[in-house]
Amino acid sequence: MNQRPQVFDPTLNRFISFRPVEFERDVERLHSWHNEEHVIPYWQQNMSLPEYKAHLATLLADTHQTLWIGEIDDVPMSYWETYWAEEDSLGNYYESHPSDQGVHLLIGKPEYLGKGYALPMLRTIVEYLLLTPQTNRVVTEPDARNEKMIHIFSKCGFESVERLSLPDKEAQLMICKREEFQRRWEGSLHDTNV
Repeated sequence: MNQRPQVFDPTLNRFISFRPVEFERDVERLHSWHNEEHVIPYWQQNMSLPEYKAHLATLLADTHQTLWIGEIDDVPMSYWETYWAEEDSLGNYYESHPSDQGVHLLIGKPEYLGKGYALPMLRTIVEYLLLTPQTNRVVTEPDARNEKMIHIFSKCGFESVERLSLPDKEAQLMICKREEFQRRWEGSLHDTNV
């Protein structure tokens, strides 16, 4: 995937954009975000900076996924991973299809929590993933304890499918089908690319 153009979200009255993670530019920022109290329980990547640098280098070298910095009005404030689900370990835990794409996210900066940014940003990136013509489903597997995130995914159009026991967590598998997403957001998606 290439960088998504900046879009204006009328519900926020702000610009949303995503850009690919760049190691030197973002490693310290991402390390800081993964050590935030609201992130640690669900991501469990609160490691030392040298350990995190090695971890991020491994993630960036993995070609089945793309790492993104989510921005509001050009201010970096969130981290996103999009991936081909069948090539991910998740593909071993449900009936995946080669065109299924997945998404993970975290709001890194605490001052952006509870401000209503997660849903419009999630909607933007799901819309982007569905630009791939063969992709008809976007999947996610938030920690089953993360009720706020499960609620946001549900509001976006994801349906809870089943509980999964993954190696690192008890997860809630959720799937957003193209038809449901388009039905839910018809006429309200971004049409202004800058």
